[in-house]
Amino acid sequence: MTASEGRPPGLAALLPYLRDHRGTLAVVGVLSLVGAAASLAQPLLTRTVLDRVGGGLGVSDLVAALVALVVLGAAIGGLRDYLLQRTAEGLVLGTRRRLAGHLLRLPIAEYDRRRTGDLLSRLGSDTTLLRAVVTSGLFETVTGAVMVVGAGTAMVLLDPLLFGVTLLGVGLGLGFALTFARRVRALARAAQERIGEMTSAVERSISAARTIRASRAEAREAETVTGSAREAYGAGLRVARVQAVVGPVGSVTVQGAFLLVLGVGGARVAAGAITVGDLVAFVMYLFFLALPLARVLHAYTQLQSGLGALQRIEEILTVPAEGATDRPARVGAPGATRRPAPMIEFDRVGFGYPGGASVLHEVSFAVPAGTRTALVGPSGAGKSTLLALVERFYEVSDGAVRLDGTDVRDLPRDALRARLGYVEQEAPVLAGTLRENLLITTPDASDDRLHEVLDEVNLAHLVERTPQGLDVQVGEGGVLLSGGERQRLAIARALLAGPPVLLLDEPTSNLDSRNEVALRRAIDAVAVRRTLLIVAHRLATVVDADQIVVLDGGRVVAVGTHTELSATDPLYRELAAHQLLVA
Repeated sequence: MTASEGRPPGLAALLPYLRDHRGTLAVVGVLSLVGAAASLAQPLLTRTVLDRVGGGLGVSDLVAALVALVVLGAAIGGLRDYLLQRTAEGLVLGTRRRLAGHLLRLPIAEYDRRRTGDLLSRLGSDTTLLRAVVTSGLFETVTGAVMVVGAGTAMVLLDPLLFGVTLLGVGLGLGFALTFARRVRALARAAQERIGEMTSAVERSISAARTIRASRAEAREAETVTGSAREAYGAGLRVARVQAVVGPVGSVTVQGAFLLVLGVGGARVAAGAITVGDLVAFVMYLFFLALPLARVLHAYTQLQSGLGALQRIEEILTVPAEGATDRPARVGAPGATRRPAPMIEFDRVGFGYPGGASVLHEVSFAVPAGTRTALVGPSGAGKSTLLALVERFYEVSDGAVRLDGTDVRDLPRDALRARLGYVEQEAPVLAGTLRENLLITTPDASDDRLHEVLDEVNLAHLVERTPQGLDVQVGEGGVLLSGGERQRLAIARALLAGPPVLLLDEPTSNLDSRNEVALRRAIDAVAVRRTLLIVAHRLATVVDADQIVVLDGGRVVAVGTHTELSATDPLYRELAAHQLLVA
């Protein structure tokens, strides 16, 4: 069972995260031992000083040694804390790098199933909690344990009876506190989940800010976000309550043990069983025992919180990345040597989205090399899904999709996608500059090539109207561009890579008639050298396609040219009539 299946990760789950820092952690361990030794030597020196003072002997050398130990302990503690903080920051960086890389490689179905805000929360706040695992959790527990063992050993040697009294008082408090501390991990995980839900609510509201304003729904959305914030607040309070119990219990334990030792120890000094120096040394060791115990209790709660966050991180990391379960790619599978250009073939393809009903049934048709094929039909007919199957965003449930005669499942995904240019229906634009958006597909393209492809899709004015040129900002999600400009920019990205196959999902959906004509000319120009598969609602875009595939209800109902289908297929004739393409 994996963490994603519900079993909480233990300390062993931290080891892979700490492996790259083992050298620094070893140095920290040595410093902790040296610092603990310096601290544990202080009560013995103090006892000797008191005994010498009582005997009228000089103590200047011992006082100097005591001061040196104090300074040494402080210096070692400072260096150790810095190394721990640096290690913790490195741990967070490494985890974020690994998690971010994995998030970007998750199967598309995982993005469909999960909320974006929750994924962002795991990358942000969950990884931040791992910092406390190193700084306040793991090593505070280890160094505290060293101090407890050392102090306990010295106390036994000084006075076994007083140690027994101390153990009784401290043990009761420690057992009580641990009972509460064990609950922290589950509560911390619940709190992080509530934070993820709150982040999702905020992300949803911000991304749809214009729609919310236009709908006058600000108050309702604010209440939704506030409701998520209240749930996160309540979950955080539940963690705080447990931690609030653990802290005072540790404090009461220290004070109670001190008063108990002071009373019993004073009686033993009066009886002559131990000296004043012994009692002072014992009390100092008591604080070296009790204070680390209190810190260990706090560290334990921090550790549990970190392990709760680690469980959420591991839940994502254990999801297989896209392609992890692919069958081995066939070497030399692409058949470029057999044909001058690729060809796409759908062979009795069936498909259903995870957890949903089937959306494609026995879909079969071929896209000959160097031709243009259009997919038309009512909304929900499965047209965009066919493009997603070519790109292997999803795998077919039945049948096969072939590229140049080879099942796409036999091709490495990178090699497959390098041969495909894909333009989504929503035409997403990345926040940043025009240049950055273009270079995402071809990072080494020259400025001349960028200008050329912008001119092909009638976007040259974006460069000409501003002194920034290619470095003009396009805004979050391309908000500084019109809908048509965003669509054409997405097409420009695909054209820039120069793939032999272009998959266009509603390429002219947001264009006016003038820009539609310009884009159709660009498509005509590149179609001479490429195979095109185009999804279209506006039939005017595809009336001159080499073939048109009509889909309805996830099935192919007709294949032919515009002229043929207008005469023979009732559904196509209806679609064309609605767009005034036939009488």
